[in-house]
Amino acid sequence: MASANSAGEDLSCQNKTLTWTLRTPPNTNLWQSVTYGNGLFAAVSTAGAGMTSPDGITWTARSFPEANQFLSVTYGNGLFVGVSPAGTNRVVTSPDGVNWTARAAASARSWQSVAYGNGLFVAVAYGGSDSVMTSPDGITWTSRTPPEANQWISVTYGNGLFVASSDNGTNRVMTSPDGITWTARAAAEALPWLGVTYGNGLYVAVAGFGTTAGYLNRVMTSPDAITWTSRVAAEANDWRGITYAKGIYVALSLTDGTNRIMTSSDGINWKGQVAPEQVGWKSIVYADNKFVAVSGFTASRIMTASCE
Repeated sequence: MASANSAGEDLSCQNKTLTWTLRTPPNTNLWQSVTYGNGLFAAVSTAGAGMTSPDGITWTARSFPEANQFLSVTYGNGLFVGVSPAGTNRVVTSPDGVNWTARAAASARSWQSVAYGNGLFVAVAYGGSDSVMTSPDGITWTSRTPPEANQWISVTYGNGLFVASSDNGTNRVMTSPDGITWTARAAAEALPWLGVTYGNGLYVAVAGFGTTAGYLNRVMTSPDAITWTSRVAAEANDWRGITYAKGIYVALSLTDGTNRIMTSSDGINWKGQVAPEQVGWKSIVYADNKFVAVSGFTASRIMTASCE
């Protein structure tokens, strides 16, 4: 019987060491983001193409209508939505992960990340007064104004709040209850915060290269996304992807370090783990009783892990 917290949440992965297995991608594309929806894993790449899998193990290549570099994909309201930093149409959508349609972004910004929550898709981009856009359907997008013109690189939704993180600027976090009106928040440290997630009552962000070699405070946590506290990472790596499921936070490193995976049961205390291959792990999702991660740098790879 799986353990649970006071809220009845399944904590069956808590305090466990995940066992990772390499899986074979359908081609050599560099995968930037992976998500899950409607019984299907879907990933996007810098090669203007995607791949899908019903189980995270066997993958099929998918073609896109635009040959852009796609950096992020999410699922919500019956639709997969991917965003790109360049190209004519910087959004693609699909109801099934197989057939994709190009959509016009709200502006020609360098779109980095997209999330879904509270009936709304929200995407963030590098710089400018229009570096946020929202859509109720993934098709028609509207520009929104961030509180600071930072290089916004990651966005998530949890506990009734959109939270975005930046790799530069004075305030490197912004929050919004509706995706439209945003408030700047001070990060715990002036680091490039490259990934953010929510789980078990806590927002957790991870950082890449700091200003000091070997600098370990590359994690920060917050119960409300307003006040953030520095935490010590397992290694001074270039941390990128992060997710939470079943009582465990899992973060991935793009470069550097012996351990390119780190895990935590509370978001505060982290331990490193060796990946099955030392490549640039970029994005991770949990669904169908397994974690699925993809590589977006140096080599095309997939790895999965289960704690069942």
